[in-house]
Amino acid sequence: MNDASNRSFARRCVGAALFDADVYEDVEADRSANAQAVVVVALSAVAAGLGTFKNNGATGVLWYTLAALASWYVWALIAYWIGTRLLPVPRTEADHGQLLRTIGFSSAPGVLRIFAFVPGIGAWVFLASTLWMLVAMVVAVRHALDYCTIRRAVAVCAIGFPFYAVVLALSLFLLGPWPI
Repeated sequence: MNDASNRSFARRCVGAALFDADVYEDVEADRSANAQAVVVVALSAVAAGLGTFKNNGATGVLWYTLAALASWYVWALIAYWIGTRLLPVPRTEADHGQLLRTIGFSSAPGVLRIFAFVPGIGAWVFLASTLWMLVAMVVAVRHALDYCTIRRAVAVCAIGFPFYAVVLALSLFLLGPWPI
């Protein structure tokens, strides 16, 4: 995926959401994709905030955006440390930026959270998009840390996910539940 036309932001977002290994490898190698990764996380977070606008207003949009950006950064740091210090393989060679970029793009399914405002399905949309993002993160970690199998990536995410979940739980506790 070296062709510049294949590096478009939209194509990367869709590819990341569809677990496309080539997209994750491309994003991992492209140091200029840091800003795009931040945008993906921010769009996902803003969608989450807009999905709860009825319950939380503009404060909720701002809070969810800031919480998502902070938890993304922390989760990338944790994944980097776990993946390169606790669970490396001989070919593991990654820097923090590679994890930030790939994990950032794994947030692409989170834009569906904008539909959390729909009565009766809001909580399901949130749950489904969160699980989708978690699976995408496993794929992202696998490629960023050059793992040959998915098991180590699952382990990295399983160890790091509780930290992300705490930030999410605090957000829900402070701002109230998602609309149901």
